[in-house]
Amino acid sequence: MPGLFEPLTLRELTIPNRIVVSPMCQYSSTEGFANDWHFVHLASRAVGGAGLVMTEATAVTPEGRISADDLGIWTDAHIGALARIVRFLKGEGSTTGIQLAHAGRKASTYRPGLPEHGAVPLDQGGWEPIAPSATAFSDAYPLPREMTASDIEAVVEAFRMAASRAMHAGFDIVEIHAAHGYLLHQFLSPLSNHRTDAYGGSFENRIRLLLDVVTAVRTVWPEYAPLLVRLSATDWTPGGWDPESSVELARRLGGYGVDLIDCSTGGNVHGATIPIGPGYQVAFAEQIKRGAQIATGAVGLITTPAQANEIVASGKADCVLLAREMLRDPYWPLRAARELKREISWPEQYLRAAPAGTHAR
Repeated sequence: MPGLFEPLTLRELTIPNRIVVSPMCQYSSTEGFANDWHFVHLASRAVGGAGLVMTEATAVTPEGRISADDLGIWTDAHIGALARIVRFLKGEGSTTGIQLAHAGRKASTYRPGLPEHGAVPLDQGGWEPIAPSATAFSDAYPLPREMTASDIEAVVEAFRMAASRAMHAGFDIVEIHAAHGYLLHQFLSPLSNHRTDAYGGSFENRIRLLLDVVTAVRTVWPEYAPLLVRLSATDWTPGGWDPESSVELARRLGGYGVDLIDCSTGGNVHGATIPIGPGYQVAFAEQIKRGAQIATGAVGLITTPAQANEIVASGKADCVLLAREMLRDPYWPLRAARELKREISWPEQYLRAAPAGTHAR
């Protein structure tokens, strides 16, 4: 089995190692535009040696934002600032990915860190979210409007156009966010989808919107370029979305042109009991990888180089995605290579601090 510092090839893209910077919301945008904060946040992880650097959840429509401070890609005007970031990341040897997202019923909320919490009132800049059904995530969240057929068509088109803009910005990878209780996950789960039309009820109907989105994205996303989907493998709640459904969906997504499943959990049920601990979601990545015969990424309290290497080397997943640990240490890959006695190139500017024998990028 390959180790953490072996390359990973998806279609015609080779990722230099199997360390991925997981999408992490920064809540630092104005009108969806990337700025200097996003540049420094993402660029420092590329300098640190990550094989793939992913943007945060990037809204495909203004009403698809979690908060008014979210990153966006719903207009061509957003391309330039993102392209600047992409150019720098590639110059440091990292591959680049963008996560396309729509928050659905979890939209129009205050960003974390403010004294206010939950729904933003309409007279204070909030908006009416849309969702598969008119059911709020919790009492603190806004009541969404149930989507019409034309709303569904518009969302599919928004993902398609966002993928086209991502291509023009120069990204190597697109990831479709269908996890954490956001719109596409809301359609997947019977706990949030109470529709009686072609997009609700049966498993076949509940997965329809995600398949429509994947199909639309693939019409503009190049054949040579990888396409990822992030799934919440379970709602951690009886009667909700479960691992068996995830395996079957992943199997079908492979046939629709998806190359890797980014395996997370939860986010769709307020107050769900989740047994959080080191690597608590890795088993789902392994189950989907083996059951659906598709590449997977593991995420969730992966913190040490030995832990990350064991996940990949044992075949439980094809890569690991680090979030909080990358916030604590943007140069985690460089440290991991030293601890695991593996080779990794360093920025020429940092060679004076590198281990003996290290080569420059």
